[in-house]
Amino acid sequence: MKTKNKLKSEITQQANSLARYIHDWINIYVPSLKTNSRHTERSYRTSLSLYANFLETEKGITPFSLNSDCFAVEVIDEWRKWLKNIRSDSNRTCNIRIAAIKSLLEYIGGRDPAFSFLYIRVTEHIKPLKEHKRTVTGMSRRAIQAIFAVPDIKTQIGLRDLVLMMLSYGVAARIDEILSLKISDIHINAKDPFVILHGKGGKIRSIYLQKLLVEWLVRYQSVFHRLQPNPDDLLFYSPCHGIKDKLTQPAISKRLKIYAKIAHNTCDKVPLDLHSHMWRHSMACHWREDNINIVEIKELLGHASLQSTMIYQDVTEKQKKAALESLEDTVTKTMTKKWKLPENKGVAAMFGV
Repeated sequence: MKTKNKLKSEITQQANSLARYIHDWINIYVPSLKTNSRHTERSYRTSLSLYANFLETEKGITPFSLNSDCFAVEVIDEWRKWLKNIRSDSNRTCNIRIAAIKSLLEYIGGRDPAFSFLYIRVTEHIKPLKEHKRTVTGMSRRAIQAIFAVPDIKTQIGLRDLVLMMLSYGVAARIDEILSLKISDIHINAKDPFVILHGKGGKIRSIYLQKLLVEWLVRYQSVFHRLQPNPDDLLFYSPCHGIKDKLTQPAISKRLKIYAKIAHNTCDKVPLDLHSHMWRHSMACHWREDNINIVEIKELLGHASLQSTMIYQDVTEKQKKAALESLEDTVTKTMTKKWKLPENKGVAAMFGV
């Protein structure tokens, strides 16, 4: 029989071990080895914070009572219900949160075999919730032209915003990929100009640049980077006390909504809630409309799996159907309504016989 003091000591030791592993996972492993994406790191931190809050407020766990039972299947399943019912999180968000905790348990099990059963049990018994099929909404070419016409290119910020939007759309990049671009990533003097994008998981892909986009990039660089730019400088930056800082996504989002509000007055198809990812969605949809192979689009977008790209296959089929219906309506409206002619008043005539 274990003495009370020895049992208490073991509980404290387990709490300390788990706390150390969790600390190392979120502060060392995730930022440096698990991912290069700030967005993914932020998502992991949020998930861990929510789980800690659940343990503390709903289960009464303290730093001294933390143990392996806190990561039992029953507790994690209860947390998932808490996310859905209390926080009203979607199935997709719940799956993202659970995936973060699974990653944590896999890390802990790899560091200490005594805890490896936690990851095994959770993987076996906590399955992803069924997610509703995503509906992708891309902008029409007319709406995009309306937005591009808004920035005042006589001002530096207007020129910057226009080129940033054109590049985001032209290469269908994620906003962080655009904001992370350096001068050395832009090859506008090559025989076939291209840009190198640094995507999720450190994956690199190159996209060719269209002639008009190259011309705007040359104009932009001549204003913001002069004749001999530093290859290590960010392409788009925010000047602060002589330092070229990285632009933030919230700052860009704010600018986009200003342009969307103005453009909406000339084109009602411009979404008032315009956000950076819509450029990527729109170009992907336009690629499909231009009959570019879905597998080629996968490579252009830098998707890890074809399943992620298939959402653009669905949206274009819907667009084709809508276009056909619209065409049919137009033809029908212009047809002479024979049954209204004086000589065709009978039922048989109405049927066209």
